[in-house]
Amino acid sequence: MKTLPTDTSAVIFGCEGTVLSDWERDFFADSNPFGFILFKRNCETPEQLRHLTYDLREAIGREDAPILVDQEGGRVTRLKPPHWRAAPAPGRLGSLMKEDPALAEEAVRLNSQLLSAEVLNVGLNVNCVPSLDLAFPGAHDVIGDRAFAAEPEAAAKLGKVCIDACLSAGVIPVIKHMPGHGRAMVDSHLSLPVVNATLEELKASDFESFRLRSDAPWAMTGHVVYTAVDPDHPATASSKVVKEIIRDYIGFEGLLLTDDLSMEALDGDLGQRTAAAMAAGCDIALHCNGKADEMQAVAANSRIMTEEARDRATAASKRLGNLEDFQYKEAVARLDEILSGA
Repeated sequence: MKTLPTDTSAVIFGCEGTVLSDWERDFFADSNPFGFILFKRNCETPEQLRHLTYDLREAIGREDAPILVDQEGGRVTRLKPPHWRAAPAPGRLGSLMKEDPALAEEAVRLNSQLLSAEVLNVGLNVNCVPSLDLAFPGAHDVIGDRAFAAEPEAAAKLGKVCIDACLSAGVIPVIKHMPGHGRAMVDSHLSLPVVNATLEELKASDFESFRLRSDAPWAMTGHVVYTAVDPDHPATASSKVVKEIIRDYIGFEGLLLTDDLSMEALDGDLGQRTAAAMAAGCDIALHCNGKADEMQAVAANSRIMTEEARDRATAASKRLGNLEDFQYKEAVARLDEILSGA
């Protein structure tokens, strides 16, 4: 990533469909977002997606602008068959840890390389993986098999494999949902989760997988209230959680994104949500649904990226490698062999 212009807005936007409208082109040119995020509604065929990613970057005049996708595998997959591979869920790969940790690491590495090759092929350069949330029995299944493991050490170990594989391939990974969504009893897309565990419990479990991977380049917050830290605000809008837990205790120094501000866990209108996240210390506001009125409200209440945020983005890009001579078909065959024998 080249040096970011000083007028870059601290926001990532979605778009409505498979091609850009004239209004979207003009809005993005005027608002100058840091980047974009795409969903299933935007992804029809590889050729169409290449055109869309090109047009998004052209609209803001930055050929290396970040374009994100949630391509985890399993339930959370935006690039779907028949045009793309059906990647396994992280929990499926993590289940191999019980019998053969080395095999689990190989499977995660192969799958992460494959995911990276697949997203790069259509102009995407940021993948919102891995989830370092823990799989808690009895919790809401919004996380479920999106988590590698129930134990923080195992989740962090496989998370490192995923992070390193993405970076070496030229894709920026985004750990989520900091500082831990796995214990939540409701889906934050629909309502606000409140976690009443003690701070000692959270540090021993939920927070630990993130603390062990504090060197990740990017991270995404969770819309979760941790009553032991801040009973009045979810992490995304809590300066106490951002500063005292994410930055100080966990030690995360990378670029911090909000989760989608249009999710129902958050109070207030989109302008208020954006302002609250910025005030809490998040570097980037993420808005995903592509609705024009909401994007205008987010743009009006975000800010220009701080120098510190621009430095964090640049530092992340300097860690990127290039997956040269990657044997895609051989990697698919080996991953299938591992999973079929498990």
